[in-house]
Amino acid sequence: MSLEPFTLDLGGQTASGLRRTGEGTRVLALHGWLDNAASFVPLLDHLPGRDIALLDLPGHGHSSHLPRGASYTTPAAICHVLDVADALGWDTFTLLGHSMGAGVASLTAAVSERVERLIAIEALGGLRGPEEETAQRLRDHVQASRHGSGRPLRVFPTMAAPIRARMMANQLSEANARLLVERGVREVPGGYSWRSDQRLMLPTALRLTEGQIDNLLQAIACPVQVIYATPAQSYYPEPLRSERLKHLRQGQLALLPGTHHVHMERPADVAAIISAFLA
Repeated sequence: MSLEPFTLDLGGQTASGLRRTGEGTRVLALHGWLDNAASFVPLLDHLPGRDIALLDLPGHGHSSHLPRGASYTTPAAICHVLDVADALGWDTFTLLGHSMGAGVASLTAAVSERVERLIAIEALGGLRGPEEETAQRLRDHVQASRHGSGRPLRVFPTMAAPIRARMMANQLSEANARLLVERGVREVPGGYSWRSDQRLMLPTALRLTEGQIDNLLQAIACPVQVIYATPAQSYYPEPLRSERLKHLRQGQLALLPGTHHVHMERPADVAAIISAFLA
C-alpha cells in the first residue's frame, strides 16, 4: 500500500501525519525533537505488511501548534498519543519512537496497557535533570516563555540552505535531510521558513530525576526493543543508557554503528531488528 497523508481533528487540535494501511501489526511512530513524520519514511520499504501511522507531534510538521498559553510537556504528549490512537480506532498498538519520540513512547508504555510492544531508538525514558538544577531550569523557562525573543523566523531563499543545515547538524545524507526539510518548512514571501513552533526551542520547565525515570521504566509491562547507535551521544552517555535497560521487565538491546538518526541512515539494518522483534 502507498503512503498517504492523514489529518485527525482532536477537539480543535489538528494531528497530521503519513499512513500506510495494512493487515499486520498496528504501529504508531513518534519522531524526534524538531523532526517530523518523514523521519520514518526510509524504514517503510523494509517493513512490509505493517499498518503504520507516522505522526507529526504537536508543533512539528503539518500538525497544529498548541494554543497560546499552553506548554509542550511530556504528560501532554502522552495524552496526545493516546488521543491519536483513539481517533485511529486502535485499542492496542505498538509504539515506535526515535529520540524525543522514544522518550514519549516509553513513558506512554509506562502508564498505558494499550501499548502491546515498544521499540525505542536512541532514547529510553527521556532526558534527566539533576535536582540541583530544578529552580534555575524553571526560572529560565518562565523567563523565556513570558518574554521570548520576538524575532521573526529566518527566511531561506531556496531549500538548499536548510537542507545543508540539517546535514551538518545531524550527520544526515542529503536525501534524508531533504525528507525532513521538505515536510518541515513552509512557503513564505521570499522563500521558505520552518513550520515548527518556536516555543519548542524554550528551555524545558522541569525534567525527571534518574530515580523517577527508573520508576517509570519499571512500570513498563510490555516487551521492549531498544536500539542504540554507537558511539553514544554526549548527552546520553554510557554506561547510563545501557543501565536503564536493567529496569525493564522484558527488554532487549541491539547496537548498531552509526549516528543519532541511525534509523534513517541504516534503515535496512534497523528494520531487520524491528521485524525480528515484532515476529
